[in-house]
Amino acid sequence: MALIVQKYGGSSVADAESIKRVAKRIVETRKAGNEVVVAVSAMGDTTDELLDLAHQVTPIPHPRELDMLLTAGERISMALLAMSIRSMGHDARSFTGSQAGMITDARHGQARIVDVTPGRVRSALDEGAIAIVAGFQGFNRGTGDITTLGRGGSDTTAVALAAALGADVCEIYTDVDGIFTADPRVVPRAHKIDRISSEEMLELAANGAKVLYIRAVEYARRHGVTLHVRSSFNNNEGTIVFNELAPDAAGQAGSGASGGPGIPNLGTTPQTAELPSENSEKSVEEPLIAGVAADLSEAKITVVGVPDIPGKAAQIFNIVAKTGANIDMIVQNVSAAATGLTDISFTLPKSDGQQVLQTLTSSQPEVGFSSLQYDDQIGKLALVGAGMRTNAGVSAKLFTALYEAGINIEMISTSEIRISVVTRADTVNDALRVVHTAFGLDSDTEAVVHGGTGR
Repeated sequence: MALIVQKYGGSSVADAESIKRVAKRIVETRKAGNEVVVAVSAMGDTTDELLDLAHQVTPIPHPRELDMLLTAGERISMALLAMSIRSMGHDARSFTGSQAGMITDARHGQARIVDVTPGRVRSALDEGAIAIVAGFQGFNRGTGDITTLGRGGSDTTAVALAAALGADVCEIYTDVDGIFTADPRVVPRAHKIDRISSEEMLELAANGAKVLYIRAVEYARRHGVTLHVRSSFNNNEGTIVFNELAPDAAGQAGSGASGGPGIPNLGTTPQTAELPSENSEKSVEEPLIAGVAADLSEAKITVVGVPDIPGKAAQIFNIVAKTGANIDMIVQNVSAAATGLTDISFTLPKSDGQQVLQTLTSSQPEVGFSSLQYDDQIGKLALVGAGMRTNAGVSAKLFTALYEAGINIEMISTSEIRISVVTRADTVNDALRVVHTAFGLDSDTEAVVHGGTGR
């Protein structure tokens, strides 16, 4: 008997018919002889609608009360899903995040998991039941309050449960057939990737790919959880996200040891799959490019007229760090010889922009810069591929493709397997399509998006 954790997103449980379809899939997995734990998101756009409602009541909702409001969405879907499974003659028990033992820190809206104690979930499985857990939420022991994990929190819930329970695989169900070379909503001819390393997936997730959230990928990589991303709307094979640091990551199916990096042979039911064999006729070389991602959620701040002396950059970013903002790209210009001043630009989430501006403005006399510039009309494009390590000319091809499309580059950042550029927000989707084509990633057929608004 294998232990499978499944996660279903909002578009997969958007209405009553969708919930019944998901319930049928879960029951089929149970009938195949597997123990099943399910993490479920709120129905459709419920979370966004609750956020809108909160902001209609008050411009700045209290964080504690906002978490109490938002967690209602997952409680609704978990209960309905459990009811649907019970109507099919199988025992199902729903649990909130706190009941499932998701212990977090006390930060509302962006809580981090500090411990997972899934005693009640394990007991339900031992008694033959299917466990349905509300994603996105947890509980802080110190305050006794409900918390939420932030965007993608249901993915993180599923991975954390898989790690704590020693699951054989964590299946992430969504409204597309797996992980694609680009967002198929923007690039219709993106093609599905059969296998991708957690290293490449981390880079794509960090740069705007929304099919998996970076915290879930980080958690899976750290705890050796194999992810299988697939559609809840059909029985097609999805994408395996494997840990390249693990002994079995070369592609062979795992031995079946609980929590191991490989996937055991779970049978031939639609809910299970084995890793593609390395004996298939595929190149043994790493693919040059795994995918292209775009992100419109960032803004750029430029600190103008900074004295070009040792310690000023440290002073600026220590001030920014106190706000808790997550800095992404940083560029410092060469100082002007006549003035001895330089400009420092950096990108950060738009949600942190105003707080960072206010904090820097209050520190202007101390730092001694001239002014601040804020730009929230930027877009970031990232090209990701492990094959970059051993292939020359990737940068040249990227920049040539953007030049020929008339797209200007404002900032550049690189790692071993990634090149990121900042462009104007209104050109980033065009840039995504152009670069996707330039690197030969276009498929002969259009990708299918089965549901969801992309909101």
